Amino acid sequence: MAAALGLTAGGCTYAAMWPASEIFGRALIAPPQPGELALTFDDGPNPAWTPQLLEILAKHNVRATFFMVGKFAAAEPVLARYIADAGHLIGNHSWSHPNLALTAPSKVREELTRTKDTLEQMIGKPVRHFRPPFGARRPDVFKTARDLEMTPVLWNAMTSDWKERSAELIAERLSARIDWVQFRGRAANIVLHDGGHLRLGIDRGPSVAAAGRLLERYARLHRFVTLDAWE
Repeated sequence: MAAALGLTAGGCTYAAMWPASEIFGRALIAPPQPGELALTFDDGPNPAWTPQLLEILAKHNVRATFFMVGKFAAAEPVLARYIADAGHLIGNHSWSHPNLALTAPSKVREELTRTKDTLEQMIGKPVRHFRPPFGARRPDVFKTARDLEMTPVLWNAMTSDWKERSAELIAERLSARIDWVQFRGRAANIVLHDGGHLRLGIDRGPSVAAAGRLLERYARLHRFVTLDAWE
């Protein structure tokens, strides 16, 4: 009985959290286009580090996708608009960054709707992409996103940049993952963090520096795209 319960719990965790799992619904990850990379940034906007990241992206003439936490965008509307005006794609990362696999369906809808409405009023464009915090979901989470005309998005290249203090290690680990998914014939959907879900202004210096390293390594021979290029 204990073994069966363990297998059941493990299966539920896989379905709810693992990026490649489609048990609770399909999500956009990456197409079979190994020459392409999408840089995506979660948990911003961050007034302390997002402007520096934008300078690095502009230096390489690269557009990225920013999955914003609604309450942080509401606190930094000028920065949120600036990101969009610079040509970057804006996505929905919920209002307060809860674990949506453990959140009541009505609250899930509130989190996604409030963020979508807030972002669209700020940037003057539809918000068509949604990434669940922690990648956590149940079947109703992706259904709610699609009801709101948003494509659920996960990833295939990520490391623990939110707690690693070495930009070099972050870049090395991501490069290994990028090279692996490209070897297998896929594009790379890369996650880094320009903010932190616990508070505004959190230090993301290593993540921003790692993004610069990735651009220096891949920009000349690869095509960087925003996620809408894959739909």
